[in-house]
Amino acid sequence: MALPPVLRDRLRLPVIASPLFIISVPELVIAQCKAGVVGSFPALNARPASMLDEWLHQITEELAIWDRDHPDTPSAPFAVNHIVHKTSDRLMHDVEATTKWKVPIIITSLGAREDVNAAVHSYGGVVLHDVITDRFARKAIEKGADGLIPVAAGAGGHAGSLSPFALVGGLREWFDGPIALSGAIANGRSILGAQAMGADLAYVGSAFIATQEAAAGQPYKDMIVASSGEDIVYTNLFTGVHGNYLGPSIVASGLDPSDLPKSDPSAMNFGSGGNQKSKAWRDIWGCGQGIGAVKHIPTAGELVARLSEEYEAAKAELAAKTAFTAGRVLMAAE
Repeated sequence: MALPPVLRDRLRLPVIASPLFIISVPELVIAQCKAGVVGSFPALNARPASMLDEWLHQITEELAIWDRDHPDTPSAPFAVNHIVHKTSDRLMHDVEATTKWKVPIIITSLGAREDVNAAVHSYGGVVLHDVITDRFARKAIEKGADGLIPVAAGAGGHAGSLSPFALVGGLREWFDGPIALSGAIANGRSILGAQAMGADLAYVGSAFIATQEAAAGQPYKDMIVASSGEDIVYTNLFTGVHGNYLGPSIVASGLDPSDLPKSDPSAMNFGSGGNQKSKAWRDIWGCGQGIGAVKHIPTAGELVARLSEEYEAAKAELAAKTAFTAGRVLMAAE
């Protein structure tokens, strides 16, 4: 199944920059879109709720001005993430705002609702739903989602435990719609790899935390640059939902990453964890296993440029390997 035009025609790279709780703000989203990848943010980042309308106005207006002044390199579309969970008392307010501004792409998480999908479809928007299992994926599509974001092992923040090969492979047995793979993707080779295993797009998050426009504190950004995949800890302690976090931030909060208790999933809170003085994501910092590729703190545009160069180099390398293999097969046949 071909990608819808909004996910195909205006992208420099087949990438969606994932919505980062607290960190994704209009400045980052706008920079991502201008660079040619889908920029996104969680609706809950706009606080108070009335600020969401201001953010949508700012993003829409600035991207329209960019498109007017740069007709040869128009901006990529942007997306807003809605937490579709019973604990989200802002959901319908936020859906009304994104419907008013006709946000091109809506990303839904932690639940799937037909009424939310219908609201997005009313103006021609596209709904992508993030999932960690095949069962959740089937429910999302049954309720009207247009595409899926399989969040595989190694993804930053709330993440699943399945290998991306297993997760995407299973989905492609029955689903031919848009898939954006999430899970330790922080270089161009990984973007191409995501496509090779059956995804249409790569979902990149942690690398964008360590960019100049991101609303993360400098210690957070510096810790990402200094860390690698081995520093990531997978636990459900801090929110009730399993996720990946920077081990050094857990240590700084007075906890032992190797000896963390389990949390009751029914106590899902997205705030305080076992140590009530420490909060995810303020003190305990989410991050994915791909951060070994992050060596410094660039602008979002510079990061996209690096990813693009690496992606093109990986494609050229793969083409050369394919040609070599084909040549060997031809010689053997002769």
